[in-house]
Amino acid sequence: MAAPVRCMAGSSSIGNTTSFQKKTRSKLVSIPGTRPSVQNGQLLLSSGVSSLDYVIGGGLAVGTLLLVEEDRYDSYSRMLLKYFLAEGVVCGHELFLASARDHPDEIMQELPSPIMDEVASLKISEGQPQPSDPENPDTMKIAWRYQNQPRVQTALASSLRFGHYYDVSKTMEPELQQKAKCHSFYQLQETPVTTGSSPLPSPYHALLKSIQTVIRKEGFDGSTAQSKARNVLRLGLHSLGSALWGDDVCCKDNPAHCHALTTFLYALRGLLRTSLSVAMVTVPSHLIQNRAVMGRIIRMSDTAIALESFRGSENETNPLYKDYHGLLHVRQLPHLNSLSCEVPDTKDLAFKLKRKQFTIEVERERGVMRKIVISKHSRIRTHAS
Repeated sequence: MAAPVRCMAGSSSIGNTTSFQKKTRSKLVSIPGTRPSVQNGQLLLSSGVSSLDYVIGGGLAVGTLLLVEEDRYDSYSRMLLKYFLAEGVVCGHELFLASARDHPDEIMQELPSPIMDEVASLKISEGQPQPSDPENPDTMKIAWRYQNQPRVQTALASSLRFGHYYDVSKTMEPELQQKAKCHSFYQLQETPVTTGSSPLPSPYHALLKSIQTVIRKEGFDGSTAQSKARNVLRLGLHSLGSALWGDDVCCKDNPAHCHALTTFLYALRGLLRTSLSVAMVTVPSHLIQNRAVMGRIIRMSDTAIALESFRGSENETNPLYKDYHGLLHVRQLPHLNSLSCEVPDTKDLAFKLKRKQFTIEVERERGVMRKIVISKHSRIRTHAS
């Protein structure tokens, strides 16, 4: 057995005469605020809400589009957009913000303030069970037979920390906000452009051209070298499909521009796929009367979620929803480098503002009610048989 080893050692000194090579790990793109997915190796970044990252499979994949169906008063969907932008500011990502109602500078001034690490760790420890102190008379004691019972886990969070925490009751400091490089697009200040044979209305055509210019000029598509280390572009497009964008999809059952928004999203996904960028688009779905059009809009996105707020509805006084401010519906999850997508553990999801933070949790009451209904139906079938 010694001779073959000496022969191989001698041949290796002369040259590599064998086809067997040592397997090395491929070098991944190292960008601050990102991490590779454990499922498909796709580069992920945080949406700014850790519980939302958990629901959609670990985070937002670079090169994809997240569609957010707005609630009726556009309060919580706007909050998600500000979380998304605030996470980009903290991570040092470049931003692109487009709006037709409020000026982008006003939205940037409303970004939530990041929480320091020691404060965030304190917030997390508040939700975890603390060891009881037998010498402390104020410590609550329970029966011994219930001490080892597992507690109901309603909060959604990953085992590894990803992203940052924010306080929505405070705004981000101007010094931190000014460090971020933000490109803005305000529809009311843009001059109309001639679209020619383009099927897109003038506002969508100008917005798409502006996004394409930023991606190419800043080198996010790899055509030109970036001046500094490689970075990611975060696109925040607010309330697309509204009448302020020159779209009548929210005004008529049979709109004249029924394919305008889907065509824009199709072209936008083409730009995202070939660049280091990710987009969050909010759409007032409750105003779109043609549900077939809304279905096509969802299919043109990679990830789609809907926010159903209890404000002004009967559910606001429903005792089943007393601990929540609304429901979150997962419309679509991305299929990236795989035949299947990451499926959440449960679809009974609700959101609320807890300790000045936006969180998504498993709604226990509705899940329990569903189990009771299923058990009742099974009993009825058993008696009938």
